[in-house]
Amino acid sequence: MSGASSNLRAAFSHCVQQVRNYDYHHYLCLLELPTSMRKAAFALRAFNVETSKAMDVASDPRIGLMRLVWWQEAIDKIYTNKRIEHPTAQALASVVSEYKISKGWLKRSVQARINDANREATDIPDDIEELEKYAEDTVSTLLYMTLQAGGVMSTAADHVASHVGKASGLLLLLKSLPYHASRNRHFPYIPAKVAAKHGLLVKEGDRSEIRLDSREGLCDAVFEMASVANVHLLKARELAGKVPDEARKVLLEAVPAQVLLDSLRRVHFDVFDPRLSQGVLGVPPLWYQLKLKWYSLRGKY
Repeated sequence: MSGASSNLRAAFSHCVQQVRNYDYHHYLCLLELPTSMRKAAFALRAFNVETSKAMDVASDPRIGLMRLVWWQEAIDKIYTNKRIEHPTAQALASVVSEYKISKGWLKRSVQARINDANREATDIPDDIEELEKYAEDTVSTLLYMTLQAGGVMSTAADHVASHVGKASGLLLLLKSLPYHASRNRHFPYIPAKVAAKHGLLVKEGDRSEIRLDSREGLCDAVFEMASVANVHLLKARELAGKVPDEARKVLLEAVPAQVLLDSLRRVHFDVFDPRLSQGVLGVPPLWYQLKLKWYSLRGKY
């Protein structure tokens, strides 16, 4: 029994380290959670790290896709109490068992990434709503599950989590544009309608491709998409008065989204500006931590 407990402690320690290494701005958010919620939050966020980087760390896209399919199967095994020799999966299994996390949200998160990985190079998202749906499925679901683990039953909190997840997801997709461009992905996360509006959509026969040659056009497109994220943050804060106190720490993830939005404004929405990759989301680490702590102590998000 002590061996099993030791293994589980090691699994949770692995999760914390994974989040710290690959998702530092959210790692700091999770440290603000009550101790009773941290274990579940770190396991869920580590699961997200595993699935979000599956395609990026693979030398062959097919291997990345196999990793995502493996996670779909791992979720099924977790809910049938089958043991999996993977530290993040073991921590996740413990959290699912203890907090009765909804299987549908976990499956939806992985399926969204599988669908994204399966897209053809010419399969450009048609409009921003498609990317909002992707952000909802991959980011908002994490907040729903964390709220569930904390025993928070609030329609208002779920509504805010939806808006915060969409804002965060959209902004992180924008920040990732240079990375995806460097990997020759032909469908950076700019919808066809937005790209066409700003002169970024090039049609060759029956195929369409997004080109990032025009820095001005790209900045205008990023501004348009960031404005949608900003609306989600505003809507999330309009509901603040209806959100129970125990949900506010979970919703602190609105802070990094706001920080990234402010950083984009400072560089005039030029995602290739090197200042965006400095510090934490483009700001000094200490400044970011102080801002996060300020919101946390005042029960704001």
